[in-house]
Amino acid sequence: MNRISSKCFANLSTILLIFFTSLINLSCSDDFALQGKKVYTENKIAGTQNNQNDITFTRQNVITKAIANGRDAVVGINVIELQEFSYNPFGYDPFLNDLFRMFNQKMVKQVQSLGSGFIISPDGYVVTNDHVAGNAKKIIVTLTDGRKFDARIIGTDPVSDITLIKIDAQNLPYLKFASSNDLIVGEWAIAMGNPFGLFDINSKPTVTVGVVSNLGINMINEGRPVTRVYKDMIQTDAAISSGNSGGPLLNAYGDVIGMNTVIYSTAQSNQGAGSIGIGFAIPIDRVKQIIDELIENGKIDRAAFSGMDVDNIDENYKRNYRIDTDFGAIVTRIFRRSPSERAGIEPADVIVAVNGKKIYHANDLLVEILDGRVGQKFNLEIIRNGEKITKTITLENNRR
Repeated sequence: MNRISSKCFANLSTILLIFFTSLINLSCSDDFALQGKKVYTENKIAGTQNNQNDITFTRQNVITKAIANGRDAVVGINVIELQEFSYNPFGYDPFLNDLFRMFNQKMVKQVQSLGSGFIISPDGYVVTNDHVAGNAKKIIVTLTDGRKFDARIIGTDPVSDITLIKIDAQNLPYLKFASSNDLIVGEWAIAMGNPFGLFDINSKPTVTVGVVSNLGINMINEGRPVTRVYKDMIQTDAAISSGNSGGPLLNAYGDVIGMNTVIYSTAQSNQGAGSIGIGFAIPIDRVKQIIDELIENGKIDRAAFSGMDVDNIDENYKRNYRIDTDFGAIVTRIFRRSPSERAGIEPADVIVAVNGKKIYHANDLLVEILDGRVGQKFNLEIIRNGEKITKTITLENNRR
């Protein structure tokens, strides 16, 4: 009996010794460790073939493939342009400005700026924004292999903010166009470009990824010397910042669905204009249309004039003119001897459709008119005194 107890005690001692040794070894191992100042876990197990396959399948996906296939066709654009400005030696005092207006001088200075673009053909056609290169005195295009080329303008359209330029090179990588007519809100969107000149550091575009946030956004940017019309814009939360203008917006296949152009930002200057998650791209179908016209004609005659002013419908208009609709654009003024007067349009007419396209706000009508060409006809659906009528207006040159 004593012999058995002693043997059991010896076995118990052995078990306890193994247990405590295991705890000591565990606490001192590299896999669990507060050794020195380390507060992390290291895995020193060598990867197996299965591990490598897992990494490949999880890290390589449609987005990374789209980026790899498209990034070499993205270019950085550096521009020297001439800008006109007024110089007044008497400062900005309102009284002195009026009194000595004769001393105001128009001056021209050279300004350097940058932007993005993308190659659309192997022989060097590049698309970018008009506000990037449309007024350029000199354009330098940098490729992802570091090569730099002088570019020339083939054609530019300030209204749509689209410019086609050309570099003398062959066998270049280029991007293919998708269609922007069948985009889905929520699908992947990949933005590439040259934000803040980062392309100049290593000749590689910056990539940001988001989704298509909204579709069919119309905007008008009134400015001098041109008013820009942004029609049916694609909204995305893929980060777009200063310098991204002119770069491509891709889908998950790596095809172009739009050209990055406009951002909303809280910055007070272009130098600090970064993304807040609201950016806009010109739909690629619109880009295609403009490019075709520029190649054929070299320019687009946009000096079109309708001869009417319009406004949004509100409760005052509805009450005063007995309007029984919540959408459309109300005509507030007709110019004498204008296309609108000749077409028989009258003040208080409510325009509810243009060429079959519904008009919800005055801005929708202005976008259609301002985007028109001289000689273009518009069929207008109008509500007048509660009845629907149609009128046809032909845009004329406003420089007559």
